[in-house]
Amino acid sequence: MGLKDAVPFVGMVMSQFAQVGLIIISKEVLSSGMTNFSFVFYSNAIASLILLPSSFLIHRSDRPPLTLSLVSGFFLLGVLGCLAQLTGYAGIQYTSASFASAMLNLIPGFTFALAVILRMEKLNFRSSSTLAKCIGTIVSIIGAFIMTLYKGPQILRTPSYSKFHHQHVLLQQSNWIIGGLFLAVDCAVSSAFLIVQALILERYPAELIIVFFYCFFAAILSAVVSLISDRDLSAWALQPSMRLIAVMYSGIIGSAFQVSVNTWCVHQRGPLFVAMFHPLGIVISAAFGIIFLGDNIYLGSLVGSIVIVVGFYSVIWGKAKEEKIVGNNEIRRLGSPSEKAPLVQINIEETSV
Repeated sequence: MGLKDAVPFVGMVMSQFAQVGLIIISKEVLSSGMTNFSFVFYSNAIASLILLPSSFLIHRSDRPPLTLSLVSGFFLLGVLGCLAQLTGYAGIQYTSASFASAMLNLIPGFTFALAVILRMEKLNFRSSSTLAKCIGTIVSIIGAFIMTLYKGPQILRTPSYSKFHHQHVLLQQSNWIIGGLFLAVDCAVSSAFLIVQALILERYPAELIIVFFYCFFAAILSAVVSLISDRDLSAWALQPSMRLIAVMYSGIIGSAFQVSVNTWCVHQRGPLFVAMFHPLGIVISAAFGIIFLGDNIYLGSLVGSIVIVVGFYSVIWGKAKEEKIVGNNEIRRLGSPSEKAPLVQINIEETSV
């Protein structure tokens, strides 16, 4: 693996660690009474303040002109991102950190489906790579349904205390079905976000400026929704101090850093590459959830997670094989002694199944 391939890979691994940390810390403060509306507002407002000077400074020499259509695209990103965050945090409130991270593994399947619909991914049902991607997508969705609809018996009980966990949270009975539905909506919207982001990057390659406008519009939208739906001013308070720590982490690491890394990777490798790293969050969140949040492990979560991972790696295998074949075809084409009137047309195709 060369440096060019390693940098996006390392960036996405760091992004998944940041994502899992955000899930854990957000569950803590949302369970303490802070609303997801105010949490989303504070997070994106902080990220906007950080990205406003830095984004325009970094892209000062290669900044394309802004047009009304581009700003409209940024606003659409804000709408999708705000909706994804609100439904995602609502789902986290009803479930556990490990459950939420596992459900996010639907994003690769949804992203692949949208990419096919928009013809960003090609389908050839006679090729093994296409079949692997399609079957993997379906298997991932089945795994998510297992996690959502079947809780099952408890197979691992953790201690009933955690220095980061409030007592009333431990006594709360999670509503897995409602939480799973919220998280499924989050995954679908997040997939649409990645696709729209990739389309905008083709016209406007200044990644940090795109992230700034996304956070800016998401902050405005979440503030408006919050003022309409919830006028309890106590939900906006940043006391106890854990709330302040959470919104600072979410704004700096969760929005400014993570979204910027994801956007850069989408620009470099495409939306499906970014979506494929979500299953890594299962392992990270399971360890963090057990150690810090006292999450219990249920059979439905375990079985569903395994099914999702199997589907995920089926998609990865299909994508890798497809890229290898395209690369081999390109090498053979460039190595052809004559491109004007070749005596033999060489095509490298996959073995049909």
